[in-house]
Amino acid sequence: MAAKESSKSSEAYPMKGGDGLYSYTKNSYYQREIANAAKGLINEAIAEELDFKISPSSNTFRIADLGCSVGPNTFFSVQNIVEAVELKYQSQGLNSRVPEFQVFFNDHALNDFNTLFTSLPPDRRYYAAGVPGSFYGRLFPDESLFFVHSSFALHWLSKVPEEVVDKSSPAWNKGRIYYSNAADEVAKAYSTQYAEDMECFFHARAQEIVCGGLIVLIVPGRPNGTPHSHVISNRTYDLVGSCLMDMAKKGLVSEEKVDSFNIPIYNASPQELEAAIDRNGCFSIEMMASLPPVKSTSPTPPSGHALSMHMRAALEGLIKEHFGHGILDELFDSYAKKFDASPIMGPGTVLVALLKRKATG
Repeated sequence: MAAKESSKSSEAYPMKGGDGLYSYTKNSYYQREIANAAKGLINEAIAEELDFKISPSSNTFRIADLGCSVGPNTFFSVQNIVEAVELKYQSQGLNSRVPEFQVFFNDHALNDFNTLFTSLPPDRRYYAAGVPGSFYGRLFPDESLFFVHSSFALHWLSKVPEEVVDKSSPAWNKGRIYYSNAADEVAKAYSTQYAEDMECFFHARAQEIVCGGLIVLIVPGRPNGTPHSHVISNRTYDLVGSCLMDMAKKGLVSEEKVDSFNIPIYNASPQELEAAIDRNGCFSIEMMASLPPVKSTSPTPPSGHALSMHMRAALEGLIKEHFGHGILDELFDSYAKKFDASPIMGPGTVLVALLKRKATG
């Protein structure tokens, strides 16, 4: 029987692969710090909310990490989930029933799965498999998953909203590459795209997760009521746009190229995420919390260079596809200098949400 396919189309925006200087592997320490900060909440959620009734007769507990990228953060998160589930069984005196674990690492087909799988922990206590494809569509059979995890992935939209690159639209984002300092119509186009994407995400997960199964989402966001232009992560993307416009003025890139380039990221508020969950209706919100500010453990102090490396790991593929490889070094050198000249400060939030699949019928 053929696999069920979703009609949802999605663009691919893989992180920089490999383990080189600009790789995501070497420049995702902030995401690791967030995963570490969320560890206690996830452990508590599993201890309180995991229902043994969902355990399969085959004694295989299936976990999916959606938007896994190339590691090592995905391995840290998955190992923590496995250990927390094992502890839940052991604390109930069910040592003989501790299941085997199968973990599905999901990302777009263009993700560097070679680096991911060559760096799998040799002492892992789970069977690993890769699942290519967009998490905005179906990826797994009906009622096959018991736990879904996704960290720093759902802020990536399935595509740039069509209106923002349409010269005849009031949402045409001329001279900018992001929505946070743009016209209201641009922000509206982004928020609408986010709502449509999340509808697809939850519709797919509702079919794939067993009743009583859990989802943990860790997403960068925007505090309720905070203007888009005040959010620190949004301002870092605006800085990329400023650097590109400077390069256009110097004739290094065409202004038309900049006008047609937009970053497909949206930082939603807790209210927007809750609304998306409520519209789907298949999941209950067991916990939603904002993580306190994370104290960096990076060996280097915050600087334009460190932030530019972080941004390059995430955006290099997107920028290279649109502008070519030749501008990358100058663009991110300029980014580092601009940040150091005027460091960006402002509010932001990272949401941790625990959802449970409601019973059907």
